[in-house]
Amino acid sequence: MCKSEILCYNKSIVSLLQRMTNLEELALYIFVGQRTCLDGNCLKNDIINHLPRLNKFTFNIRSFIYDLDQADLLSKEYIQDTFKGLGDIQVISCVDYFPKQRTGQCHFYSYPYTLTYYNNITNNFTDGLFKFVREVSLFDEHPFEHEFFIRIARAFPLLENLSMINQTQQKQKLNNNNEHLSIIEYLHLNQLRFIDTHDDYVEQFLVNTNTCLPKNIRLFIHYDSLKRVTNNFT
Repeated sequence: MCKSEILCYNKSIVSLLQRMTNLEELALYIFVGQRTCLDGNCLKNDIINHLPRLNKFTFNIRSFIYDLDQADLLSKEYIQDTFKGLGDIQVISCVDYFPKQRTGQCHFYSYPYTLTYYNNITNNFTDGLFKFVREVSLFDEHPFEHEFFIRIARAFPLLENLSMINQTQQKQKLNNNNEHLSIIEYLHLNQLRFIDTHDDYVEQFLVNTNTCLPKNIRLFIHYDSLKRVTNNFT
């Protein structure tokens, strides 16, 4: 298993794996920071074609691209098309662009997903059932609305640790009169982190009756934010 954050993909990962010609099973979980997206062609040309005995390959690969113009970011359809020819391996991909930071990310993984964590989920998250995941982090420059949190609760039924970064105000502001909205339940959540978030998300989880949390949850939040949303703890 290879699990790491890699800055020099070609020099560190590719050169190492290409020397392992007798490798039969490979689990590759990496975060790569570079100027271009990794895709299925990279997997085939850089890794798979050099491992003739490889019969089992699972992966979770995220490329984080710096100094990016949106026009330079490849589409999800293009990325997904590069995985043709991988046999029975089912691949899920997601592409995001963050204009404020001029950065992007391309994430793809073999499905079913067997890791216990899932990081940097955005609104472009592809639904599914992730029964092994216990830890999730959310990040986006676009607002997370109520329906998004419903999707998260359904996709990760055994979620225990949730952290969030999003400074963008919700467009569909909730209030306690929205009885038609589905109640979101996080039955196993024991730790909730608001790392850098708009007050709307604190209200979403701590004030509105449309979200149900377990008792005795550990909360990490800026004091001023908590003071504002609770009206000075009244």
